[in-house]
Amino acid sequence: MEDLTVEAPLVLGERSSVMVQVSVGEADERGWRGVRVFGRSGEGGWTRYATGVLSPVVGVPEAVVGVWPPSGAEPVGLAGLYERLAGRGYQYGPLFQGLKAVWRQGREWFAEVVLPGDGGVSGYGIHPALLDAALHMLAAPSGGAVEEVRLPFNFAGVGLYATGATALRVRLTPVDESGDTISLQLTDPTGAPVAHI
Repeated sequence: MEDLTVEAPLVLGERSSVMVQVSVGEADERGWRGVRVFGRSGEGGWTRYATGVLSPVVGVPEAVVGVWPPSGAEPVGLAGLYERLAGRGYQYGPLFQGLKAVWRQGREWFAEVVLPGDGGVSGYGIHPALLDAALHMLAAPSGGAVEEVRLPFNFAGVGLYATGATALRVRLTPVDESGDTISLQLTDPTGAPVAHI
């Protein structure tokens, strides 16, 4: 996936259902295709929630070998993180509380995430709760009050190399000086590549 921009959140109620439609366009000369995601609940009209571009598959990266976490990386405390996030209005249920350890080295962040409980992975390229937990380290550094929670809305250069993961090692690297654009490298606990964003 070359690019995916989430234009609006798709809100699911406790007892509601939403019809989802994914539209994929014709391939251009490079093999790239536009993609659009729509949804609707009940008899209402269709709302566009995301747009993007798909491209042909590229090669799989090499496994990441070496010491984990990297030598010199400093541990970051996570005590009370999900309680602090809840205080800011971000309610993560038990399945979405998978951030287990975080380290920092310079501008890079490293984490271990797991899929808690019986979060089955069947039917997913990567389970949404596991992917979401990989981004929770963005809220971890403050230690006290969570002052800012960043939610991603644009994804680029997405590659999925393995399915069925229930635990991940995550490497987050800022791409620009502001830190607003990041690169995520996701591997399994042995270092084998799972995904890159």
